[in-house]
Amino acid sequence: MRPHFKRERAHGGRVAGVDEVGRGPLAGPVVAVAVVFPGGVPRRVAPLIDDSKKLTAAERHRAAIAIRGCAEIAVGAASVAEIESLNILHASMLAMGRAILRLRLAPELALVDGNRAPTGMPCPVECCIGGDATSLSIAAASIIAKVTRDRAMLRLSARYPHYGWHENAGYATPLHRAALRQHGPSRHHRAAFGTVRLLAAGDQYGADAAD
Repeated sequence: MRPHFKRERAHGGRVAGVDEVGRGPLAGPVVAVAVVFPGGVPRRVAPLIDDSKKLTAAERHRAAIAIRGCAEIAVGAASVAEIESLNILHASMLAMGRAILRLRLAPELALVDGNRAPTGMPCPVECCIGGDATSLSIAAASIIAKVTRDRAMLRLSARYPHYGWHENAGYATPLHRAALRQHGPSRHHRAAFGTVRLLAAGDQYGADAAD
C-alpha cells in the first residue's frame, strides 16, 4: 500500500501531516515536521512520496525538493538536553507540537503519526498508527524530517568524525558503538540512554532494547 490523500480530502479543509524522526539514535536531537498541501498533492509529486524508511537517501532528497515546491512546511525539534529532561517520548511530543505551532496558519486538523499526540494544539489532532504508510501529508513530513535531521548530524559529524554520524545519523551502528567505547560520549550523546551509559562504561555489548 502506498500513502494516499483520502483523509485530507475527506476533511476538506487545511490539514497538516505531522511526523518525527530520531527517537532511536544514541545522539542528536529529535526532529519533527508539519506539512500542509494547500492545493492538494500534484500528480507529478505524489509518486515520489512514501514512508521515508522505504526510500533511499537519493529518493528522499528528490522527494524533499518536490515537496518543498508545493507544500507549506514547519520544523520543530527537541534538543538532547530536553530529551534527557523529559524522556524521548515527551521530547518527541514537544517537537511535534512545535512544528504544528510554527506553521504560517494554524491547520484545521493535524494528522499525527503514531498513537500519541501533543497537547495544547491550536486545532484538533487525529492519531494515525502507521500514518506514514497511508497519508501523503504524514509521509511527506517523515521525508522532510529525515532529510533535515540527517543534514544536522552531517554537520555535527565534521566536529566529531570518529562517531561516524555522517553515515549512521547517531544510530547504534558497530562503528558508533566502538567509538563510544574508545572515546566516551560527546555532549551530543543521550547520556540517559542505557546503551550510551553501558558503552561509555566499557561494556562490550551496550545493548538496551528500550533505546
